[in-house]
Amino acid sequence: MKIRPFAAVRPEPQSAAQVAAVPYDVVDTEEAKALAAGNPKSFLHVSRPEIDMALGTDCSSPEAYAQAKKALDALRDSGTLVQDGEPKFYAYRQVMDGRAQTGIVATFDAQDYLAGVLKQHEKTRKDKEDDRTNHIRILRAHTGPAFLTYRDDKAIDDIVTEACAQAPLYDFVAPDGIRHVVWEIASGSSCRADELQELFARVPVAYIADGHHRSAAASRYAKEHDFAGETRWFMAVIFPASQLKILPYNRLVKDLNGFTADELLAKAKAVFTGGSRHCRMYLAGAWHDLSWEIPTGADPVSALDVSFLQDKFLAPVLGIADPRTDARISFMGGIRGDGALQAKVDAGDSAVAFSMNGVTVDEMMAIADAGQIMPPKSTWFEPKLRSGLFVHVVD
Repeated sequence: MKIRPFAAVRPEPQSAAQVAAVPYDVVDTEEAKALAAGNPKSFLHVSRPEIDMALGTDCSSPEAYAQAKKALDALRDSGTLVQDGEPKFYAYRQVMDGRAQTGIVATFDAQDYLAGVLKQHEKTRKDKEDDRTNHIRILRAHTGPAFLTYRDDKAIDDIVTEACAQAPLYDFVAPDGIRHVVWEIASGSSCRADELQELFARVPVAYIADGHHRSAAASRYAKEHDFAGETRWFMAVIFPASQLKILPYNRLVKDLNGFTADELLAKAKAVFTGGSRHCRMYLAGAWHDLSWEIPTGADPVSALDVSFLQDKFLAPVLGIADPRTDARISFMGGIRGDGALQAKVDAGDSAVAFSMNGVTVDEMMAIADAGQIMPPKSTWFEPKLRSGLFVHVVD
């Protein structure tokens, strides 16, 4: 696997906390507008440019991309964002609820993505790929990092540990309580940054944890430019697998497919007959435990809790044949908790909710290693990488 340092465009230290923003795809327009209110330095002006445009503006329109470029240029022209004078790696730590994960910020080879060295576990949608590709084309930059993971390597860990013993570039707590700390790993420094490329060259594969569309779009853009210069490389943060935690992605269904609540509960009891695997169903004001056993010999995808629920209950009983396209099903990240699911059902927005257990990182890697694809909305990684702390210019 190939990695490279890069000369990041990044906030000057006093502005880092104001610039840093949640990823573009975890908030809608109204949420982004509220988060950026009164803060002209927020990177949401770049990643969600429609917040500064007429109500109802299509965030994937040429006008929106032009507004995003205008916002990025303004942050650079004002000195809020500055470009490093030399290529560097960075260490990026996030601390949430007392748990820390520390990754390396670098650029990765689009040819490794196309060759399957950077493994996927999700399908991408063309419309979302088109959106991110157009965003790169107009801004001439990767503005949000992909989130990668790899099996732990002690020699790499040692270099990161040394880097994190230095004074940080940034150290702030975001409004959601997550702490973000960034250190430089300068080439030729005492942190042995030059060794990182050699060490990663011995890492056979990495896994896309989050950011499949960003990775796909970056690779499309690189191919369009014959992998010339910086276009060949895209920005990501790569973490040791042992440090990561995947939260569940929960399910809500708008109606009961013609069943009464009692009838649906009877159907559930016939399907979920007991075992070591569990999820919970909220129906008609009460939670119900559903348990089952994975069939012997099941492949890595079929063994997932979300697969069993989909194949044995959501499709045959509730009529959700394709969760990618069926408007009757919606998804909620586990970060919001069971109370948010219950509130949706109690308010009548959905008829039934399912609280899932999180997929493990080992399960995710096993599925990618097998060349298989997870069901949609199987993984919710927290904490999310912040946008705006690093921009990779591809001019």
